[in-house]
Amino acid sequence: MKHPVDEHVGQRIRHCRWMVGMTQQQLAEAVGIKFQQIQKYETGANRVSASRLWDISRALGAPIDHFFEGLEPGAGREGNAVAEILADKEALELMRTLRSFPHAQRRRLFELARALGGDAAA
Repeated sequence: MKHPVDEHVGQRIRHCRWMVGMTQQQLAEAVGIKFQQIQKYETGANRVSASRLWDISRALGAPIDHFFEGLEPGAGREGNAVAEILADKEALELMRTLRSFPHAQRRRLFELARALGGDAAA
């Protein structure tokens, strides 16, 4: 049975990997394992050891605590908007694309999205 913490850490690994534009194969090669193991980590099927998480964080250029951000003690995945976004491939791709825009353009797009959302954003 998957543990919610393992699933959360796996989602954060996937998110970070997507944000830097790395494939599972590339990450696996960088840390010296098979890509299937990265798949198992990302789904929470296998737990990530402390030393492996250290290797992954270095390969992705992210601090260790990044993988635990948003984790609430005792909280499951239900109703967790961050977990839902991290699990959505299109949402991650959109975030990665937006990060490549200059700040002024990102701000304008945010304002446009807020205006299109109407009262839903309030």
